[in-house]
Amino acid sequence: MIGLGNGALKIFVALEPCDMRKSFNGLYEAATAHLAHQRLTRDVLFVFTNKRRNRIKMIYFDGTGLWVAAKRLEEGTFSWPKPSEAGQKKLRLTPEALQMLLDGVDLRGAGFKPWYERSA
Repeated sequence: MIGLGNGALKIFVALEPCDMRKSFNGLYEAATAHLAHQRLTRDVLFVFTNKRRNRIKMIYFDGTGLWVAAKRLEEGTFSWPKPSEAGQKKLRLTPEALQMLLDGVDLRGAGFKPWYERSA
């Protein structure tokens, strides 16, 4: 099971759209390309979306095999982060930010209060 509360979990979001027809092998190749051809290791979750931003696929390696999870919105779109610098292809998120993204919260301009300290 994927535990978003796991402090060791590293979450990356692909900033460019992905072909949602990809499954295990295609998403694994896309994730490793975004990680500069490093292997997808334990406690790394990679999140992809399509061009219309109404679907999400996540790939996770738990040490024994790959998990692929998908979500399709019936209405609306996901508020997807934009690159903050030229050439940026991925963004690291905290588990809380991923949960907000999946719940439909617009992350642009959102931030944690100064009293909420969380190391990423």
